[in-house]
Amino acid sequence: GSRFQFHANAAINPRIIKQTCVRVCVQEAVCALNTLQTNVSVLDQVQRERSELPELQLQAMRGFLHRTGLTVDKLDHLNIIHVTGTKGKGSTCAFTERILRDYGFRTGFYSSPHLVQVRERIRINGQPISKELFTKYFWEVFSQLDATKDSHGVNMPAYFRFLTILAFHVFLQERVDLAVIEVGIGGAYDCTNIIRKPWVCGISSLGIDHTSILGNTIEEIAWQKAGIFKPGVPVFTVKQLDRPMTVLQDRAKEIGCPLWVCPDLEQYESGAGPLSLGLAGQQQRCNASLALQLSKTWLQRYRQSGDLSHTSLTSPLISLPLSPGLKVTEWPGRTQTLRHGPVTYYLDGAHTTGSMQACVHWFSQEIQQEESSNRGPVIRVLLFNTTGERDSAAMLKLLEPCQFDFAVFCPNITEPITENNADQQNFNVSVENMLTRCLDNQISWQSLSGTETKQGSESELLIKGRLPLLAKTRTHTMVFPCILSALQWISQGRDAVLAAAGSPYLPVQPSITAKAEPLREAAQVSVLVTGSLHLVGGVLKYLDPSLAS
Repeated sequence: GSRFQFHANAAINPRIIKQTCVRVCVQEAVCALNTLQTNVSVLDQVQRERSELPELQLQAMRGFLHRTGLTVDKLDHLNIIHVTGTKGKGSTCAFTERILRDYGFRTGFYSSPHLVQVRERIRINGQPISKELFTKYFWEVFSQLDATKDSHGVNMPAYFRFLTILAFHVFLQERVDLAVIEVGIGGAYDCTNIIRKPWVCGISSLGIDHTSILGNTIEEIAWQKAGIFKPGVPVFTVKQLDRPMTVLQDRAKEIGCPLWVCPDLEQYESGAGPLSLGLAGQQQRCNASLALQLSKTWLQRYRQSGDLSHTSLTSPLISLPLSPGLKVTEWPGRTQTLRHGPVTYYLDGAHTTGSMQACVHWFSQEIQQEESSNRGPVIRVLLFNTTGERDSAAMLKLLEPCQFDFAVFCPNITEPITENNADQQNFNVSVENMLTRCLDNQISWQSLSGTETKQGSESELLIKGRLPLLAKTRTHTMVFPCILSALQWISQGRDAVLAAAGSPYLPVQPSITAKAEPLREAAQVSVLVTGSLHLVGGVLKYLDPSLAS
């Protein structure tokens, strides 16, 4: 009877049926996409192969592209802006896309990683493609690759390669006027580098990251990043240290392309007063300058015949009309502030020592302003995690002067039950490794802050087929098994948005609850979430429900 009643009600409301079908279909697509993730057991082997024969990666990418019916020639019609760098490349792309969208162009924007839903990686006019479009185009590409894998004697492309092919397919089908393409890792052998004729290229700030793939020195990394240079295609870079800058200049000469250093943003502002940006933080000013140069160069090319040799560019362009797009650019998870009543969250996906320095500078300025206007006790909380080969201890050392009252660590797992969370599943690292890293981070923090580690059963990490629901504690540090349990403990029911999300309450021991008394009594709780964009994305799933809708 009740089963029949459900179907009868659904028949009365076709909108509910459609929404349910779309949700199920997109989940099926994302689950199929997740099968292309590299299992942790073979990830090391893949990284070894990548470092041994990196040039074969692009050859394989061209093969995958051909199997979907696309060719490298077709990509030339996307009028691409190609951007790489160690930090700030995503923000640069976001500024660039918004500037050109404000000129009335239909924009495509491909970025990584996503924060909450995988559709965020592929945007049309600044918005993630709809669930319907994602599902439609996903199966078009997936089915073609799946149908041809045996006859070609090769398997399916890995996760990021597939999404890159899907982005190209979407942008061509949706007839965008231009595509802003953010490099995944490096440049020379990144799968986005099958692009042959971008209209302009950009390099944001360089630093040390992904050393197992790109090399251990800043010069090696600069060489990899400069791999996106193409003969005759203008390149702009922000100011770099002398050693990487020399590498970029040498590569530009060797490849035969003009390379310019962007002016400071202040140079654009004479007579117009200080320029405010939609993205907070001093480091965003050089990203905005790079975006202005990329946009202006693209516009010059667009207004001329389309022949690259006709681009009348002899120096960086300073006489630019300052785009209002800079002021309204949004790029969630990067120097982002969310105020939820007495709890304020500061979110920044910094995951290198360079970007963490910028994060600390931004947070210190923000917190000083916030606390100066507050009457009553303020509690500072750090919520931290890292992934991959990042130097957690070095980043924590940079964070230690911020004087946090609590340091909370958790893996990039949103909640214990992950069946309905396909977008944020990660098969590249085991749960045991994730939780062990959290405990290592906790020990690093304790050694920095001088707190003593309690001995005994609390220091043991026990995983018996499922995630534990009880927090492990050390004085002013905590390790929680998932993001939701960490947020619930930090907010202590004082965040109305988190409480209204309808997530199940995850219980903790009474002793853990007792330790949260300062959080319940403080006039203001300031929470810095950093160390990993995946962590920030998991947090935003609960704090900004619009991203998950």
